[in-house]
Amino acid sequence: MLKTIRSMKDHRAWQQKYEKNAPKVGDLAPDFELHDTRNEGSVRLSDFRGKRPVALIFGSYT
Repeated sequence: MLKTIRSMKDHRAWQQKYEKNAPKVGDLAPDFELHDTRNEGSVRLSDFRGKRPVALIFGSYT
């Protein structure tokens, strides 16, 4: 139980420090660039602004 409480305190401290920088509901997502799996090209999130919805899926596919 003590480990859980300590973990919760650490989590709250992290939130207080970094959450103020998180995008708010309705904000544009920060722009970023990703390279394709063959490193032959890249795409930026901003390339899709005003066009179509974008779904981001993160995970390990190994």
